Amino acid sequence: MKVTWYGHSAFRIDAGAASILIDPFLVGNPSWKGGWEGPAEGVTHVLITHGHDDHVGSAADILKKTGAMLVANFEICMYLVGKGVDQGRINPGNTGGTVDCGGFTTTFVQALHSSSAGGERGTNTYLGNPLGLVLHFPDEPTVYHMGDTDIFSDMALINELHEPKIGMVPIGDRFTMGGAVAALACRRFFRFDKVFPCHYASFGMLDQTAQKFVDGMQGSSTKVIPATVGTAVEV
Repeated sequence: MKVTWYGHSAFRIDAGAASILIDPFLVGNPSWKGGWEGPAEGVTHVLITHGHDDHVGSAADILKKTGAMLVANFEICMYLVGKGVDQGRINPGNTGGTVDCGGFTTTFVQALHSSSAGGERGTNTYLGNPLGLVLHFPDEPTVYHMGDTDIFSDMALINELHEPKIGMVPIGDRFTMGGAVAALACRRFFRFDKVFPCHYASFGMLDQTAQKFVDGMQGSSTKVIPATVGTAVEV
């Protein structure tokens, strides 16, 4: 399995025949200047945790160009259908549900955040509940992208049910948990082999380094990977 971080919460996972983009905020992402075409080359699936613009990102353009499968909550799926995405290529779900994505499954789990599109006064569009995503592969480690969230005690149940080995964890504070709390979540509730911090260093309001998280994970058996933007990592 190869994992590539494109800054903020955008990841690409290449595992077997699947090439998966999660939260493809690529155009307008201060951490990534390369557009969406390169990260989207050969993509088979686009997964979205929630409806904020810095997570939906370039999804509509990518889906229309590639014909990839969209995996998200129902509201986000229909919102993007309204922007020209093929309704025959959506795979909607919601909290607690699992969907077959062909080659892997995605389970939708809780996240503590919000979810809408827009931002100007009176123009917000409700886009369902925010979610985390757990990806199960037949011959690869289970991946948990937490989405945007704070710590919550039911993370213990997510670990009990799914035993994820690769974590993608928001650490930037202000809109999600900060690095110290994210480290507490990883150490208390999970037994990750490797964890990728994300949702930091992109906007000025967020923490600019992963140092608080790295410090909080000291002494843990989990390998922290503060990935270089745009560089694939074998896991």
